[in-house]
Amino acid sequence: MPALSGLMLAALGLLAALVVYFLAWRATAHRSIATQALVRGGLFVLLAVPLAAVFLLSPTMHRAFDKREPQLSSPLDDEAPPTPTAKSDAKPRGRLGDPADGSSPPMATMAREAAWDVVPVFFGTDREEKPDPKRLAYSAERGRRLELGRAMVTVPKSHQVPNVERPWVVKIPYFDVTIYEQAEDPAQHFTMQEMKKLSQTDFVALVGERLTASNRYKDHALVFVHGYNTSFDNAVYRTGQIAYDLKFDGAAFLYSWPSGGAVASYTYDRESAQASEPYMRAFLDLVIKQSGAKSVSIIAHSMGNQPLMDVLKDMRNAAPEVAINEVILAAPDVDADNFANVAQRIEGIARGVTLYAAANDRALIVSRNFWQNPRAGDVTASGPLIVPGIETIDVTAASTDSFALNHSGYAENNELLQDIGKLILSGLRPPDQRLPALKRTSSPKGDYWRYTAP
Repeated sequence: MPALSGLMLAALGLLAALVVYFLAWRATAHRSIATQALVRGGLFVLLAVPLAAVFLLSPTMHRAFDKREPQLSSPLDDEAPPTPTAKSDAKPRGRLGDPADGSSPPMATMAREAAWDVVPVFFGTDREEKPDPKRLAYSAERGRRLELGRAMVTVPKSHQVPNVERPWVVKIPYFDVTIYEQAEDPAQHFTMQEMKKLSQTDFVALVGERLTASNRYKDHALVFVHGYNTSFDNAVYRTGQIAYDLKFDGAAFLYSWPSGGAVASYTYDRESAQASEPYMRAFLDLVIKQSGAKSVSIIAHSMGNQPLMDVLKDMRNAAPEVAINEVILAAPDVDADNFANVAQRIEGIARGVTLYAAANDRALIVSRNFWQNPRAGDVTASGPLIVPGIETIDVTAASTDSFALNHSGYAENNELLQDIGKLILSGLRPPDQRLPALKRTSSPKGDYWRYTAP
């Protein structure tokens, strides 16, 4: 802990030094060259002190001198163990339950002893691949083609429902400068054990294996479409968290469109979401028609609702007999009037459609002020949006993380997550039969359901 405390102080010192440096840079913009060189040069030298402290106190620096073998990720029973990179004549140390001859323990024992579990996430994306020497990675740029793949996400057994535990990072706001980033540890964090691209044939084959092994959610497919300000990796982790917390043993899918992954990328994200529609349509067609799943449910969040609803409208027009199990529209950042119009045109495409809305969703409040019209995920003074054929649930009381703009309540509240799980599994209605905290509420526009915190 002393090293960690010192690191935090060094990081704060560097942050303060950077702020002073940028302020001094602006203050001397119209001064003489000599003054600029003196002030800026002096402050630049001062920056080196906390920067050196961060470097020396970083656990990453400590590990550079640690010659011990790194810990290998432990797969689940249905995955092959990692191939050793080197052989050793020394026998491994015996542990409780190890074979007496010193041979490797069976895979079941490895899975039990591991400090994490592994969740497969099958993905489709029209993002551009970005160079990364360590693993497959995708950027915020538009790839203009559909790519398929599978990510193996580690979830620590210390995971607290419904968080996504990731290493903490110290950044300078608005400058995208990382001062310090904690090293990943699968025993503490969600991490990528493996990520690879797949051909359509291999993709369908691996999905089929997952569905065959499913039990609780037998032959179920769950598709997640993320929203605004979401990187590819964060979308994968969120999909893995939802599947893990639901104990979803069917096939979990992600469609990731090219979000900029930044607060300032709102307009870029909206246009990218629209541009992704043909690729999203091809992906959903693949999941519905070729994956082998007998039940397909879809969760869309925030801005991801916009392309999804347009795709569902096209699918409904092209094949009226297409049926989806459940469509869950979480905090949709879609114009309320447009949403109501499209909702009428997708009626009947799913066994049920549920809208989760909130009055304290700060991202939607900003969007409403920007567009000068309520969003479908808003709850205004007159109440939430009520559309025939869609079950509306006001989850204002479920917000748990004000620092996340109250914009992921659907995944950050345990009771609501369990409600979604029961909805996908059984389609049980009305909502209070799934979750007693959901109370029927009457309004001039019609009845809706309201989450009441216990």
